[in-house]
Amino acid sequence: MANLLAKKPLEQLMCEAQETGENSLRRALGPLNLVTLGIGAIIGAGIFVITGQAAAQFAGPAIVISFVLAGTACAFAGLCYSEFASMIPIAGSAYTYSYATLGELVAWIIGWDLILEYAFGAATVAVGWSGHLRAFMHDLGLNLPAMPTSNFVLFGLPVHLKYDYVGFLVILVITTILVIGIKESANFTTAIVILKVAVVCMFIALATAFLASHGWKPNYWHPFIPPNTGVRGEFGWSGILRGAGVVFFAYIGFDAVSTAAQEAKNPKKDMPLGILGSLIICTVLYIIVSGLLTHLVPYTQLNVPDPVVIGIRTTGHPWATFLVELGALAGLATVMLVMLLGQSRVFYSMSRDGLLWPWASKVHPRFRTPYLSSIVVGIFVALLATLLPLSVLDEMTSVGTLLAFMLVSAGVWVMRRTHPHVNRPFKTPMVPLVPILSILFSGVLIVSLSYWTQLRLVVWLVIGLVIYFVYGRKHSKVQISNRAGSAAKGTPTMAD
Repeated sequence: MANLLAKKPLEQLMCEAQETGENSLRRALGPLNLVTLGIGAIIGAGIFVITGQAAAQFAGPAIVISFVLAGTACAFAGLCYSEFASMIPIAGSAYTYSYATLGELVAWIIGWDLILEYAFGAATVAVGWSGHLRAFMHDLGLNLPAMPTSNFVLFGLPVHLKYDYVGFLVILVITTILVIGIKESANFTTAIVILKVAVVCMFIALATAFLASHGWKPNYWHPFIPPNTGVRGEFGWSGILRGAGVVFFAYIGFDAVSTAAQEAKNPKKDMPLGILGSLIICTVLYIIVSGLLTHLVPYTQLNVPDPVVIGIRTTGHPWATFLVELGALAGLATVMLVMLLGQSRVFYSMSRDGLLWPWASKVHPRFRTPYLSSIVVGIFVALLATLLPLSVLDEMTSVGTLLAFMLVSAGVWVMRRTHPHVNRPFKTPMVPLVPILSILFSGVLIVSLSYWTQLRLVVWLVIGLVIYFVYGRKHSKVQISNRAGSAAKGTPTMAD
């Protein structure tokens, strides 16, 4: 057990953070890039897709409360992430932090969990992007070919699959952008973020003006909290909690910012700004948009791939509908980019530690990006987007994110006790209260998700543990170093 909980020395992490040369990542991101990277990931499927579906299925107009609860949980976790990201400015995010504080087995679990979070997150957004593109093309009088389907029986159960070729293709395009370079990816994200924030603000302005001119009618906020149907998670307060767990997907962008720490110019100063700044801006926008949307349109009509488009149509501005659809397409593209960036950087970090195969940490000699990792991740995510429905993808992403938040928060608490004198450019306030609140909020939201989602998480983690014990543990550089040290001292190892 001691070997399984072996920690990666903090001094080694600090040395890796200072590495330069052709095998290191390029430090090219400034504070504006980091804030827009966060906003680019946060404002996307959560506001353009998931908001309407969570309101229609779980919370009704009280989706506003769901966003407040999810934002509160994120605020606590964001403070913990900021401390780690400024203290250990290296790629890998929560995986790296856990390796230094909670040990290798926990680090593997969180790394494997982050793969779940980012892969399913990018696939979720790809499905939403596909739905928006179809609606956009239809409004232009054009229709894309229907998605191919197939029906078959698996283990005695009927299976109906739709092959979303549009989602597949857009993931491949985003993957190509990531392979070309981090600076190019960040500049693309910054430009698109400006566009989609402008679109969100336009929706807020037009919806507010429309409601004000009509005496704030129609008003579909009655009842604000629809009565529970008798099923846990379907409206009532359990529905608000279920909605919070689902829309939590909308906040995963700020933790993706931390995966780019090794590519930031001044990570100790700029990482907290990127994480907390993007989180605050997006939380305010989410609450306002969800409130206006459920005020304009009956929540029962929002279970569609493009709920904000439905809302803007109500205001009677066809030109605005066009802009919202265009903004949604552009905005969802940046979310996919940041999710895939985070996924490939976690792969890169785990590979450098020996826990995954060496090809995952290969850096392109010209572009200085982990290109093989990006390509393999892109193909895997493209297949997920092609085959799995949105309802499965978004809850899997949320549960993966919440588990990551719990472990990072625990890591901050542990690190304060084990390394109290380490330089912390940003310090989480009120430790251990803030980490404890983060763990509790995240735990409650995990419990609020469906039983099937929780079961899928367990299955995913079991698969990961098999890979760890078959490959990762044997090739771990920390384990190899420990075995070499034990052999030099004549101390028996577990292998002996």
